[in-house]
Amino acid sequence: MDRIGDKWSVTVICRLDDGPLRFNALRRAVGGITQRMPSATARRLERDGLVSRTVEPTVPPRVEYALTECGHSLHGVLAELVAWTEAHLDEIRRDGAEYDAAAGPRAGQ
Repeated sequence: MDRIGDKWSVTVICRLDDGPLRFNALRRAVGGITQRMPSATARRLERDGLVSRTVEPTVPPRVEYALTECGHSLHGVLAELVAWTEAHLDEIRRDGAEYDAAAGPRAGQ
């Protein structure tokens, strides 16, 4: 559940669904992420068996990340969640705005 609640993990999983990426390509694909976060996120996902990490002994080392079979199956679930969110986004925003308006200035904090 920690992986699903972590925005960087979800983003990395979604970016890797199209195929393996080298570290810098992954960092660029994620966008808006610090230099440290892609490797820390990939390390956690690797620990959980969702991402594989391959290091080629070159100078500098070539590191490539890919989804495992388990990671691909999680992506399928995440894709359904994204589709649900897109289908209900207008309703969610409308309801949130109505709630905030009715509850006053401290609502939504």
